[in-house]
Amino acid sequence: MAESGFRGKSMKAVAVDVAEGFVSVNPLFLKKFDKDMLKELYETVNKAMTLTRNEKLLFNDPVALRMRNMKLQRLHAALIVIRNSAREKRIPL
Repeated sequence: MAESGFRGKSMKAVAVDVAEGFVSVNPLFLKKFDKDMLKELYETVNKAMTLTRNEKLLFNDPVALRMRNMKLQRLHAALIVIRNSAREKRIPL
């Protein structure tokens, strides 16, 4: 595994794929990650979540609001899975 990415992608690209729903984070997916990659993925997903929250939206646009909430939901679920996987492997985040 390359230290800076996964399958030729940067961690930022992986976080964007998670937010868009192209990649689902589960324990089998995280099995390939070493300690440093897991920490980097956690930090990157957390940053992507912050950026998604900071996006400017019109509150009278329900479709955009729903898309933003789905992204936040996917990123939050990924953070929970990463955190629990790190705890099982005894990796401090």
